[in-house]
Amino acid sequence: MAAPLLELENLIVHFKTHRGWVHAVDNVSFTIGKGQTLGLVGESGCGKTTTAFSILQILPYNAHVKGGDVRLKGRSILRDSVKEDGTIDPFNENIRKVRWKEISMIFQGAMNAFNPVYKVGDQIAEAIRVHYPDMSEQEIWKRIEELYDLVGIPKDRIMNYPHEYSGGMKQRAIIAMALALNPSLIIADEPTTALDVITQDRILGEMKRIQEETKTAMLLITHDVSVVAELSDKMAVMYAGQIVEMGTTRQIFKETAHPYTEALLGAFPSIKGDKKKRLKAIPGSPPDLISPPRGCRFHPRCPYARERCLEDEPELIKVGDGHYSRCHYTEELFGAGQGGGA
Repeated sequence: MAAPLLELENLIVHFKTHRGWVHAVDNVSFTIGKGQTLGLVGESGCGKTTTAFSILQILPYNAHVKGGDVRLKGRSILRDSVKEDGTIDPFNENIRKVRWKEISMIFQGAMNAFNPVYKVGDQIAEAIRVHYPDMSEQEIWKRIEELYDLVGIPKDRIMNYPHEYSGGMKQRAIIAMALALNPSLIIADEPTTALDVITQDRILGEMKRIQEETKTAMLLITHDVSVVAELSDKMAVMYAGQIVEMGTTRQIFKETAHPYTEALLGAFPSIKGDKKKRLKAIPGSPPDLISPPRGCRFHPRCPYARERCLEDEPELIKVGDGHYSRCHYTEELFGAGQGGGA
């Protein structure tokens, strides 16, 4: 059986601060196959972006990799980059060969992702030249024109400055830049943040069409479950640095198997619009990751919490075919992943 395109195995990333160690990512594992989309969802501060930055090794200076590995096409791209103290040089040669060529990223807040003093076309051309120094200028600009056709931006806008683009055009230009070197995987971190709903729908449709054409895999990071429902094949729900539920998108929506997932889906309106329901806010706030709660990290906000949840940390257990949940009482509450449903 062929190895998955991307594998995260028990990844642990902590941040060293004056107050103590922030447990940002704790034992996170998942896989993404060729051409597949995994939606990583959860509230702000749960560790989604840190997970993405760990894959591309663009972590800040105070981040320490405490364990785990990242493999691309079966080979490690993280282990050899980690120093003895757990830090990573973001400019190390191991990742520079991979970054943008095999794994690219659509950054959160793409509106500000371009350098404002360089023309957009020049910035895309620079990424191509770094990895393909022997490519002629004619070939580079032909490739950029192809990318602009792909994302639906007129070619006469290639040599504009970023401030001359609308928000939606900047977003499409970032997608074009992410596709410039035909990567195997694109990490899309909140790709439609700050866009109006009409532009958001257009961008999501564009991303879906491009992915079908290029067969590129995607790690889609968002707090908006409706975006994941539209684009992803698989889904992982993250809370307080841990994955609490993982499975196919259909399983997560139809066979919900964790109280946090149930609460998260209940906080969003139905994507079908078939019946009206009152939305439910999740009580409380995410925990302080310097001193996360003992036992289940969701227990202070969980309506089903019992004494065991306060002391024993649950394992991520299998509740169905490819479906996993981190809850002591999944079978009792949700029928081993066959109930729930939001």
